[in-house]
Amino acid sequence: MAKSFFLKCFLFFGFMGPSMMAQQQIKSPNGKLSVEVNPMEQITLSISYDGKWLIDDITTDLNVAGRGSLVGSSRFKKADVAKINSLIETAVPTKNRQIKDEYNQLTLHFAKFDFEVRCYNNGIAFRYHTKLGSRPIEVVHETLNFSIRPEFTCYLPEEKQLISHFENYFEVLPVSDITSGALANAPLLFTKDGQPSISFTESNIYDYPHMFLTKGSLGFSSTFPKVVLKTKEGRRDRDEIIGEEADYIAKTSGNREFPWRVFMVSETDEDIVSNNLVYQLAGPLKLEDTSWIKPGKVAWDWWSANNIDGVDFESGINTQTYKYYIDFAAHYGLEYIILDEGWSKTTTNVKAPNPNIDVAELVKYGNQKGVSVILWSLWRPLDEDMAGILNQFQAWGVKGVKVDFIQRADQYVVNFYERLAQETAKRHMLVDFHGAFKPTGLRRAYPNVINYEGVKGLENDKWEDKITSEHELTLPFTRMTAGILDFTPGGFDNVHKENFMARFDRPMALGTRAHQVAMYVVYEAPLQMLSDTPSNYYREDETTSFIAKIPTIWDETVILDAKVSDYILLARKNGDSWYVAGMNDATPKELTLDFSFLGEGNYAIQIFKDGVNSDKNARDYVLEETTVDSTKKMDIKLNKSGGWVAIATKM
Repeated sequence: MAKSFFLKCFLFFGFMGPSMMAQQQIKSPNGKLSVEVNPMEQITLSISYDGKWLIDDITTDLNVAGRGSLVGSSRFKKADVAKINSLIETAVPTKNRQIKDEYNQLTLHFAKFDFEVRCYNNGIAFRYHTKLGSRPIEVVHETLNFSIRPEFTCYLPEEKQLISHFENYFEVLPVSDITSGALANAPLLFTKDGQPSISFTESNIYDYPHMFLTKGSLGFSSTFPKVVLKTKEGRRDRDEIIGEEADYIAKTSGNREFPWRVFMVSETDEDIVSNNLVYQLAGPLKLEDTSWIKPGKVAWDWWSANNIDGVDFESGINTQTYKYYIDFAAHYGLEYIILDEGWSKTTTNVKAPNPNIDVAELVKYGNQKGVSVILWSLWRPLDEDMAGILNQFQAWGVKGVKVDFIQRADQYVVNFYERLAQETAKRHMLVDFHGAFKPTGLRRAYPNVINYEGVKGLENDKWEDKITSEHELTLPFTRMTAGILDFTPGGFDNVHKENFMARFDRPMALGTRAHQVAMYVVYEAPLQMLSDTPSNYYREDETTSFIAKIPTIWDETVILDAKVSDYILLARKNGDSWYVAGMNDATPKELTLDFSFLGEGNYAIQIFKDGVNSDKNARDYVLEETTVDSTKKMDIKLNKSGGWVAIATKM
């Protein structure tokens, strides 16, 4: 999959304690980004960009039961540097089909572990590779401390506790104003005008918990969920209540690679969105055959509460309603329908349907029309009887599972994610994680992991008015830097905030119609939902037909113009066609679109944009056609909470 050029330089320092070792430095391939590494009693790292310090006090260590500090108790042996220039081929591309993976790597070799530091042009990452023997070790804690200068702005995804749906609004405030003790999820973005931005997250997590950050008086410190020994039954089938925890965060092999700790560094806001380090740092493909994996769009039932009209049967969770969904999907060329909560006999018995649902008949009907079926399940039943449930789904002919209400990020649950990815892949099934933690690169190894939630998405419009255009314009620079996100766009009852009403069964969507359509290009989601009712989509055939033309995977992505929380303009290529989209916050804007990213020749372009009255009636849009080539520039207008979308097809 990758062709690499290796150049190794070995620096031998003999056997000495870490405090005697000389400070090491490594630079990015373009020379702009630099990391200094100094192992004392802990390992200390400093990051500079263009000769100016960004972060100068990152400290890290591993505390292992029976050994204490891994760094402090280990002897340094030698260091080496490698220059890597690779090409990653992606099985399910969501940004670029081919990814250039170029970095310089410094490896510090100690008696019982290696410490690896990679320096890319757009970030740095480090991890431990322990060599403590094949017997299990107990990791008591992994220390990570760092501080960001107080004048930087933080986009804070605060959590109340470690049991969470990991769906965050972002509080925007100076680092100095963050409350001591605040608990944060990742990715965590820090910005300052005139300075490169910094995003912290992690990659390649296996058999280990996710890291959270706690704000203290001196900066941010790592916090982990501990190993869960017992859980308690809650009042509901989806409650996660921890009864007893161990005094360590992981029991794992003594010989292993630990997760990457990632600091993305972006000179511009466009660079934040184009960053792909989480995927690049993730472990390689583990499936021999990926040809069966079929990305696409899916008609979703839950958001609109199965509210269809103009039919001669009672709509609801029944076979007739889902045949209607299949007919709708087939009409517009959608690849899937999903049967969300309610289809099964009970929420804990998903091996049998409720009396009003015939899964086998729906699969048969869908197969006749080229539409596949995905089924919903809580995670607990799957955890307890994974083979039995998946075998039944496979026997029905189901092509995927949406697993929900996971809510934990401890070692056991991280292992559940991989186990489910493996077992679904064996049966040629997709998996969509909901109530889920952030992506950390699992889909590179298992491309059948087709989406993650872990985002405050459109579902929240059913009960509150906080899914604003500002929130939606924050996501590409924050949550989406970790990977794919199941925001579930496609609401067609478009209104502005002054006209919004929270309606659970017939929800509205804030922002213009073109704003919603633009999400199908802006948000990276190889399985992309159409969340509204088929009846609304039929009534709005022109818009639905336009969305149906937009693919969900991309050969190439170019971020044209962007500002965190304000606007984004990007272009994505699939085959010979380009798909361009702009999204805007509540302040109208005019942007200039430069078509120089197009190849040679002329392109027929279909444009879907805000109508002249969309500031008053958010459903107002215009659909027009013209031709362009790579020499063309076009002024585009984004109205309040607006959007602009174009499909450019080579003539």
